[in-house]
Amino acid sequence: MSLLDIKNLSVRFGDVTAVPVVDGLDLSVAKGEVLAIVGESGSGKSVTMMALMGLIDAPGIVSADSLQFDGTDMLRLKGRQRRHIVGKDLSMIFQDPMTSLNPSFTVGYQIEEVLHQHMGLKGQAARQRALQLLDRVEIPAAASRLNAYPHQLSGGMSQRVAIAMAIAAEPKLLIADEPTTALDVTIQAQIMELLVGLQREQDMGLVLITHDLAVVAETAQRVCVMYAGQAVEIGHVPQLFDAPTHPYTEALLKAIPEHSQGQRRLTTLPGIVPGRYDRPQGCLLSPRCPYVQARCHQQRPPLDAHERGAARCFYPLNLTAEVA
Repeated sequence: MSLLDIKNLSVRFGDVTAVPVVDGLDLSVAKGEVLAIVGESGSGKSVTMMALMGLIDAPGIVSADSLQFDGTDMLRLKGRQRRHIVGKDLSMIFQDPMTSLNPSFTVGYQIEEVLHQHMGLKGQAARQRALQLLDRVEIPAAASRLNAYPHQLSGGMSQRVAIAMAIAAEPKLLIADEPTTALDVTIQAQIMELLVGLQREQDMGLVLITHDLAVVAETAQRVCVMYAGQAVEIGHVPQLFDAPTHPYTEALLKAIPEHSQGQRRLTTLPGIVPGRYDRPQGCLLSPRCPYVQARCHQQRPPLDAHERGAARCFYPLNLTAEVA
């Protein structure tokens, strides 16, 4: 059984007739697996995971046929029941470390609060465990950082504190939403090495939301490519990188700067991701797709399984005629 199993997830803002920003998403994560979710800004990557965490407030509407985490239906949980899972077995690292920490409290207090809520630790026991966590995420002079406030830390240090809080209760699934966006290149590599090391050490599932395809190639076992709220391709690494089956995945890979060496201009995909009020009738990629055909403008393709994963395309690439 999968650790995480999402079936037909939709997220709308407004009412049930509003155009979904996440549209009929199916997704699964196994224990100990690293799944990367990639796509342009506005593709619904972060909203998907926020829906799982119960962080979509009104006027947001979340619906799904199944939103199962470790055998528990997350849609049926009420506040107190959800808090027993979220932050403990299911945890999330947010994009901006400088805003995910409370500026009014010390680093030590915030870590100890997590330990008290989910592990029942208090006093010296919580303090000692907080110190161990700071050591675990490789913060130098950890003891002196316990009494520091977030504004006294660098971006890299703040992200390490956020990671320490996220792993404090040893979660079964960790969601990392663009965990290196606000950091410089050298710190990015350190944070990713730290995350992957923790994932392997604890054998936890890891959902990595990122724009960095190089990081995906190095760390993930599977990839979900999202476009305009839909999963357009799901596949394994390295097969998806070697032979993408969806035109959008191919365009993302071609846009990697290294692939444009020797050319006057970087390779790009013309146009923009459609919004809520300008979605095409057929395939959502059809206005931008270099392989578009008449059928693509009229019908919206389903996510169909194939020999190496699944693709939402009537004319998938790099497949034999029998499979396509």
